[in-house]
Amino acid sequence: MFKHLLVPLDGSPLSETALPAAWFLAKMLDARVTLLHLIERNAPAEVHHARHLRTADEATAYLDEVRQRAFPKTAHVESHVHTAEIDDVARSLADHAAELAVDLIVMCTHGRGDARRWLFGSNAQKVIALSTTPMLLIPPMPDQAVIAFHCNRIVVPLDGNVEHEQGLHTAADLAQVCHAAIHLVLVIPTLDKLKGEKAATGKLLPRTMTALLDLSQDSAEDYLRDHLIRLQAAGLTATAEIARGDAAVAIVAALKRAEADLMALGTHGKTGLDAFWSGSLTPTITERSPVPLLLVPIHLTT
Repeated sequence: MFKHLLVPLDGSPLSETALPAAWFLAKMLDARVTLLHLIERNAPAEVHHARHLRTADEATAYLDEVRQRAFPKTAHVESHVHTAEIDDVARSLADHAAELAVDLIVMCTHGRGDARRWLFGSNAQKVIALSTTPMLLIPPMPDQAVIAFHCNRIVVPLDGNVEHEQGLHTAADLAQVCHAAIHLVLVIPTLDKLKGEKAATGKLLPRTMTALLDLSQDSAEDYLRDHLIRLQAAGLTATAEIARGDAAVAIVAALKRAEADLMALGTHGKTGLDAFWSGSLTPTITERSPVPLLLVPIHLTT
């Protein structure tokens, strides 16, 4: 499980919304935390309405203040300021994750309205592509409020692909430590929600495709039942559901019904999160998700 957490901070209150999750996990997992600040070249005067830290001295003072404010004295928290100015934040973050041997990056998604641009743009998407380190993305709260992090119920969307189950394995390990329940969600599209080649086939052969989708539900029930048996045999509280329709809408609805604290997903590296789901589902669900998102890199098996 995670033993070294990296928390990138840019000096803004928004970035600090990741701190409660970092402390919660550090406490539950007996992990150490490294607070990181990167000095950017030609940085703007402000970042998320806060003054941009421009020197190593003020960055060090800031991280020290955060450490004393957000963590108890008994916590194992270190600070690291990269003093050389950088141009590529994402690459530097990925490099630091490797150099510092961290096994989880905890950070805020930097703006709910900008979630699609930020997560799939020049920063986090690059980190996902460049790094093999899992990431815990914390959605910002209204008025940049810092709220407590909980891990009582974890929702894990699955699609039947064995490789994508690596997100479930990590979620199960975390659930064991946190005494959390796991809720599995598998979405089978309706005929009008199919995409690509399946959508074309559905238009040509609607009855045949409808029958195939119904058969998929039967297979999905067996698939989820097998997972429930294994999770419950491990002593976990586990439930599952099959939803029909638009995947993003169904998964977000499942998060709310389950009163989830966290969602865990397996993700391919350089191909991005769309390797987990087709089309624009992942950016859509990321924008709509009311809970933190744990991204677990998928290691392909041979």
